[in-house]
Formats: sequence, C-alpha cells, structure tokens
Amino acid sequence: MASDKKLASGKKRKKKKPDATANLVALLDLEKLEENLFRGESPKAGWQRVFGGQVIGQALVAAGRTVEDRTAHSLHAYFLRPGDPKTPIIYQVERTRDGKSFTTRRVTAIQHGRPIFDMSVSFQVSESGFEHHMEMPDVPGPDKLPSESELMAALLNKMPGNIKSYWEHERPIELRPVDLNRYLSRDKKEAVQHVWFRASSPIADDMRLHQCVLAYASDFTLLDTALVAHGKYIFDGDLQMASLDHALWFHRPFNVADWLLYSQDSPSAQGARGFCRGSIFNRDGALVASVAQEGLMRPRT
Repeated sequence: MASDKKLASGKKRKKKKPDATANLVALLDLEKLEENLFRGESPKAGWQRVFGGQVIGQALVAAGRTVEDRTAHSLHAYFLRPGDPKTPIIYQVERTRDGKSFTTRRVTAIQHGRPIFDMSVSFQVSESGFEHHMEMPDVPGPDKLPSESELMAALLNKMPGNIKSYWEHERPIELRPVDLNRYLSRDKKEAVQHVWFRASSPIADDMRLHQCVLAYASDFTLLDTALVAHGKYIFDGDLQMASLDHALWFHRPFNVADWLLYSQDSPSAQGARGFCRGSIFNRDGALVASVAQEGLMRPRT
C-alpha cells in the first residue's frame, strides 16, 4: 500500500520536521506474513504503551489489504489490553463478508499470544445519493493561529512540565489549537475544544492512506476534551487514562495534508469513564468524518 517513497512533493510550505510524516507512512506499511496476517512495529519513542491511534491506523491498513476497489466508511474498535511498544503487533484479518456494495472485515491485534485490540471495518463502493451535512463551527482559521514553532517559542516555558514535554516531542501531525488557554490554565470550562490539524508533510494521492492517517490522528486530543470540564490534563500523574473504544465514520473524500478542523465535545463523564465526540471538517466547511470515543478517567488514589 503505502511507503515513505510515496510522499509527494506537493505544495511548497515551511516544514518544521520533514521526516515525521514519512516515518508515520512507513509505520503504517505493514509486513505481510501470510494471507490475512500482517505484522506492524511501534516507533522507538520511549512511550510506556502503544498509542491507540497507531493501532487503529495499522488495523485499518491490514483490513484494507484484503479489500479491492472500495474504501472504508466506518470502523468500530475496542482496546482490550495496553500495547507493548517493544514488541511487534500481529494483525489477523477475518473476511467476514464480501457483498456487491459493502465489504466487512474484523481485525484482531495480538501481542504475547493475547488480543490487545479488536476492530470491525465496513467498506463500500463509491455511490451517489442524497447529501447534507452539519455546519462547521465559526472559529478562527488555521492561518490566523500561531504555528507550532511560534507557539513553542512564545509559550513553551510557560506550560506545565507534562504539556511542555508533549509539545516538544516530534509528531507527524501538526496541531493548531483554537484556544491556547487550554494548555495554560486549570480553569474548569465547558467540555468543548477545537483543534486544526494536518499531516506535517504532503502525502501521496491515495484515499486509503489518507483514511489511515486520519484514523491515527483521530485519537489525538479527543479524550482530553472530557478533562476540560475538570481543569485536568491527560498527562497528569494523579489520573489513569486509557481509550476504551473508538468509532469513526468517513463521510466524504478529504486531504489529510490540508487543514482539517477537529471540533470536539464531551457530553458526559461518569463511572470513571468519559464520553467524547468529534466532527472533522475540511477548510471548505464540509463534514468529512465523525468520531466517538469512551475512555477511562480514573483518579489515582
């Protein structure tokens, strides 16, 4: 499917970390072991567990390798156990159904002989029909917000240590939060946040690859939205945080190397769980994807 050689030159723009996106594309390029069986690696970044978006993206790649001439329109996943970043992940694909219009796959991610993740994906042939979508929130565009380099130069030393460490870490996805006070204040606010994001470098014109990169990025900042209402950060040491499930619907084609607005809210937190929703819009205001996730939000005692 994808390799780092597929990165297109595309529109010229200033790239702070030109290798990060290529590394992500290479990370998604799974090794085929046998029919319906693939192996993925994790980046050697020193994380204690595998990032959930990585497993979602790699599982979507594995499912897509068994499907032709159609793209994913939805996925539903459960995180069963923490992933070990030091060990390869085996992705086993079950060919559940091959229909005329829809194709269904089930993917199980395995480490140390046990499943750590389970996902169902539905693919559809391209069709036309009725169209409508919700309006994009009225927020400042990405060009009116500070870049990551400008943000770090101006605010990095003012950020709490855990947030500072996150922003200093090399990432393949560039983020531009609309409300920077979220990263500087412990104030309890309405559980809503808006973040512009895009791949840090252009990506080849392959919609399946763009879907996998968006799936990877969809796990960024989402669960953190539930913490806005409590004045907490996802890296706080007195919290135990983990994604429990993740659902993603693709509505329209998009370019993940162009700016996308991730509009997020958290309608509920209860029982040591936070529920969050996300709507992803392109710069023209069209809704391209929707996301829902519930995560563990357990205060440590």
